Amino acid sequence: MNATALHPHIAQWFDSKGWQIQPFQQACMDAFLAGQSGLLNAPTGSGKTYALWLPCLAEYLHQGGSAGADAKPPGRLQVLWITPLRALSKDLQLAMQRACDEMQIPWRVALRTGDTSAAERQKQRKNAPECMVTTPESLHLFFATKDHAAFFSDLKAIVIDEWHELMGTKRGVQMELAVAHLLRLQPKARLWGISATIGNLQEAAETLTFPLKKQKPDFEPCIIRANIRKEIEVISILPDTVEKFPWAGHLGINLLHKVLPIIKQSKTTLLFTNTRSQTEIWYQKLLEAAPELAGLIAMHHGSLDNEIRTWVEEALHAEKLKVVVCTSSLDLGVDFRPVDTVIQVGSPKGVGRFMQRAGRSGHRPGDVSRIYFLPTHSLELIEGCALRHAVRHEVIEERPPLQKCYDVLVQYMVTLAVADGFRPDELFDEISATHAFHQLTKQEWEWALSFITTGGAGLAQYDEFKKVEPDEQGIYKVRSRRIAMLHRLGIGTIVSDPVIRVQYVGGGFIGTVEESFISRLKEGDTFWFAGRSLAFVRLKDMVAQVRKSNKKTGQMPRWGGGRVPLSSSLSVLLRDKMQGWEQSREIEMQTIRPVLELQQRWSLVPRSNELLIEYLQTQEGYHLFVYPFEGRWVHEVLAAVIAYRLMVRQPITFSIAMNDYGFELLSDQSFDIEESLAEDLFTTENLHDDIRAGTNQTEMARRKFRDIGVIGGLIFQGYPGKNITFKHLQASSKLLFDVLEEYEPDNLLVQQAYNEVVNIQLDFKRLEAALQRIKRQKIVLKYPKNPTPFAFPILVDRLREQVSSETLEERIGRMTLRLEDIAAGF
Repeated sequence: MNATALHPHIAQWFDSKGWQIQPFQQACMDAFLAGQSGLLNAPTGSGKTYALWLPCLAEYLHQGGSAGADAKPPGRLQVLWITPLRALSKDLQLAMQRACDEMQIPWRVALRTGDTSAAERQKQRKNAPECMVTTPESLHLFFATKDHAAFFSDLKAIVIDEWHELMGTKRGVQMELAVAHLLRLQPKARLWGISATIGNLQEAAETLTFPLKKQKPDFEPCIIRANIRKEIEVISILPDTVEKFPWAGHLGINLLHKVLPIIKQSKTTLLFTNTRSQTEIWYQKLLEAAPELAGLIAMHHGSLDNEIRTWVEEALHAEKLKVVVCTSSLDLGVDFRPVDTVIQVGSPKGVGRFMQRAGRSGHRPGDVSRIYFLPTHSLELIEGCALRHAVRHEVIEERPPLQKCYDVLVQYMVTLAVADGFRPDELFDEISATHAFHQLTKQEWEWALSFITTGGAGLAQYDEFKKVEPDEQGIYKVRSRRIAMLHRLGIGTIVSDPVIRVQYVGGGFIGTVEESFISRLKEGDTFWFAGRSLAFVRLKDMVAQVRKSNKKTGQMPRWGGGRVPLSSSLSVLLRDKMQGWEQSREIEMQTIRPVLELQQRWSLVPRSNELLIEYLQTQEGYHLFVYPFEGRWVHEVLAAVIAYRLMVRQPITFSIAMNDYGFELLSDQSFDIEESLAEDLFTTENLHDDIRAGTNQTEMARRKFRDIGVIGGLIFQGYPGKNITFKHLQASSKLLFDVLEEYEPDNLLVQQAYNEVVNIQLDFKRLEAALQRIKRQKIVLKYPKNPTPFAFPILVDRLREQVSSETLEERIGRMTLRLEDIAAGF
C-alpha cells in the first residue's frame, strides 16, 4: 500500500509541534483511508490515540470538509470513541479537541459518561457532536432511548480504546454486542481497536471485527504493530537481610526506609499496591515516616469519592503531587506526563499488569519507563526476577474471549425493547454476528425470548419477570415505564459487592466501604479511610455517618477481591528461575540464595521437571505440602481434589491452606502418602467428578448466580445511593437460584452459573494442564523434620484465618525464632 500524503492542515500541525509522523501512524492513516478495519497494537505513550484520530480528521478534510476560523461543523456524529474508563475519557476528549482547535477543524468532541448531566445528554441528542467519547455502559444506555438509530446514521468510524482490557470480560461481550448493533445501523462504518500487547493479539483482532467477517466472508482484520520497543527498567528493592522463613505482607512496610529516597529523588512517583487496604496503609505509613510529604502525597482507589479521584488526577497533571499511592484505578491510559517513577508493592501476579503499570512512567515516546519492584516477602524476589525476564522477552498472558454469556444477552435484548423494540429474526442475525454468540442455537434463542417475555418456565407465575411483549406487528417492546426505568438503572456488567456510603455527620461524601466492615463497628470506633482518622457515629439509611477523630490508631477497611492469582505465564517463569538458582547471577536470586540453600538442605528446591511434596508431623498434626507453583486458584481446587482422593482411600478429614506456590493438607491422623502416590494421586481421570465431590459446586454456583441474576435483570440492586443490603441480595439470589434449579433445571442462567464456576472460578483448563504437566514430572517426596522456607508462608496463611493480627505476629515471631535457631545449629 502506498503511503498517503498528509493533508496540508495535518502536516502543518505536525511541523508546528516539531513532530514527525511515526511509521505505525502512517500505516493507520493509509489503512483507514483505504476503508480497512482492524487493530492497532501500540504501547501507552507512543501516540496511539492520534494514530487513529488523525485519519478521521484527514478523511473529513480530503472529502472537502471546511477548516478555518469561520468553518461550520457538520452537525452529525462522525466518530464514536469507546474507552473502558471514565477517568481516561476526559483526558482523551481534551487531547482530541485540542488537535481540532489547533488545526481549526470545526469538530466538537463531546463526553458521554455516567458523569454527564441529563441536560448535556439532551443537548447532544438535539445537536450531535462530530465525535463522542463514551464508555460501554453509557453506549448501551444510549441504545435504550427512542430513535437512537438516527443519531448514528452518518457514523464513519468506531474506535474501541484499550480493547485488551475488555477482552475476556463481560464488558467485552457487551462491547461486541454494541459493535454488531452499530454496524447493522451503519454497515459502512470502519471499526478499529487499540490494544496493548497480549498473548493472543490475532484472536483479539478477530473477536472485535467478527461481524465484518459475517458481512464479507473473505474479510481479514488489518493488524498494525507499532514495533516500538518501549524500554522498561525493572529495579528490585532489596532487603539488607532476607528472612529465611518468609510470610506474605511481612517485608513490604519494613522496606519503607528504602522507598523514601526513591520518592525524594523522583519528580513524581506512582506507588501501586494490589489492594485498597494496602493503599490506605502505605499512605498512612509514608506520612508518618515523612511528614514533609503532607500536601504533596495523595491516594487513589476505586472506593474513594469521584471528586477526590478527579482532584488527584488533575493535581498529577499540574505537577502538584510528589507521590500518589494507588491501586489498579490508575492502571489505564490517563496521560500523567510528570510521572517518572513507578513503585510496585508486592507481585502484581501478571506480566501484562506489571507492564501496564510500568508504562505509567516515561509516558513520552522514547522515554524509559522505570519501575521499582518491592517484595512483600523474600520469596517474591524470585517473581521480581521472573518479571524482568518476562518484560525483556515480552512474555505476556493471553486473554481468551468469553462465549455465550446469557446474562449479558438478555440484558441487551431488554435494552433494545426499552427503546424502539426489535423483531426477533433480525435481532438473532445481529447477535449471532458476534464472536460471543456466533454459536448461539435457535433453541437457546427461543429460551431467551421466552425468558424476557414470560420469565421462563420457572418464573412464569410472577408478573414482574414478564418484561417484554410483542405488539401487533411482531415487534418486541417494554410497555411498562417502571420496568423501563429499573432496567436503565441496571444496565452494565460490573457487579460490585453492596457498599455503604461514608460521609460526615454534617454532610460531605468521602467514599464507600463494604457493608460487612461497617456492620462490625460500634459507636465511637475509629477507622482509617481516605487517609483520615474517622470515628463511627451511626448507620442511617445505608449511610455510615462519621466525624473526624484525633486518634492515631484504628481499624483499616478490607475490600473483597484483593487477592489476584499468579498467571500461567508467570508461574512458568517462576519454575524456570528456580531451575538454575545455584548458578544464577541475577541480583534477586543472589539475595534470596540463603533461603534457597536452607530449603535445599532441609528438603529440595525443585527443578522444572520435578514436583516437590513434603510430609511432616508437628504438634498441630500431619502436614502434606505440595508445590506445583500454579497460582492460588488452581491450588485451591487441586488441594480439594487431592484431599477427596485421599479420603476415598481412608476415612480422614483435612483442613486446607494454599498460596501461589503450593498448598497444605493438615490432618490430626497420619496417612500413607507413598501408597497414595503409587496409585496415581494426580491423574486427570474422573477429574470433573472428583472436583464435584471435593468442592461444594452448588454453593459456588449460588454465589455466581448473584452476579448473573443482577446482570440478567432478575435481581434489582437498588436505586442510586440507596443500595439493597448484601444480606437481602444474597437471600434474593439464593431463593431465585433454588426455585429455578427445582422447577427449571435447564434454565440457561443457572447453567451459566455452573459453567462459570468450572471454567472461571475453578479454571478447569489450567487445572487439567497442571495435572498433565505433573504427570510428566518426577515426584520427589521429602520428610523434613520442621516446616521448610517454602512451607512456612502457607502455614502462616492458615493461621491468619484463625487469630487476630496482633496475636498472629507474636505467634509467627516465636515460630520464626525457633526455626532459625534450628537452622543455625543444623
